[in-house]
Amino acid sequence: MQLLTCESFAGRAGESFDLAMGESTVPLTLAEVTPLPSRPFPGMMRAPFSLIFRSPTPVVLPQRLYRLQNQTMGALDIFLVPIGRDVQGIVYQAVFN
Repeated sequence: MQLLTCESFAGRAGESFDLAMGESTVPLTLAEVTPLPSRPFPGMMRAPFSLIFRSPTPVVLPQRLYRLQNQTMGALDIFLVPIGRDVQGIVYQAVFN
C-alpha cells in the first residue's frame, strides 16, 4: 500500500473518482486538497492534509473506508466522512495525519 501525501493529490482538484458500491459506482469530484498545520516529530511519515470530495447524488453514504478509482492514480482505499450537503450534492472529507 502506497503512502498517500498531499503532493500525491496536488493538481488533482477537479478530477473524477469513482466510489465502488458493489456492482455500481458513485461519482465523486475532488474539490479541495488542503495541507493542515502540523508540528513535525521524529518518525513522522507525512505532513497532515485534507481532501474534500463532492458527490452529485442526494444519498448520504455513511462514514467508512471506500475504494475509490481514479484514471491517473488507480485504486485507492480512503476513509470518507460526510460533512455537509449543498445545492451541488453531498460533501465528504478525508483527513490524513
